[in-house]
This record gives sequence, C-alpha cells and structure tokens, in this order.
Amino acid sequence: HTGEKLFPCADCGKSFTTSSSYIRHQLIHSGEKPYSCADCGKSFRQRIHLTQHHCTHTAEQPTLWGR
Repeated sequence: HTGEKLFPCADCGKSFTTSSSYIRHQLIHSGEKPYSCADCGKSFRQRIHLTQHHCTHTAEQPTLWGR
C-alpha cells in the first residue's frame, strides 16, 4: 500500500494505484456502459450509478452514497 500508481492508461497517460480503478477508467475511452436500467433502458458505466438511478423509478429516497 505505497500509493504508487502502477497502472498507466495508454490512451491519456493517467495512472492508477489499483487495476480495478484502471479497468473502470478504460470504460471512459471505450464508451462502454455495461449496466442498463430494466425500466427505461438508460445505461451506466458503474453499477452504483444504476443503483442510484433506480430510485427515480421507485418511491425510495436515495441515500447519501458513501457518507
């Protein structure tokens, strides 16, 4: 856990400390949005964003994610 950024992006030069962060970042360049809403078809790059969006189709109040 040195904080060293060992995963550089060949497309833009940005570097990441974890491979999972690097892989998530690659979705920006590919345009891929693998998480789709079953109700309206809107797509998202990250599952958490789909989960937050789902609240727009229900009576649920969104929570303060990550707080």
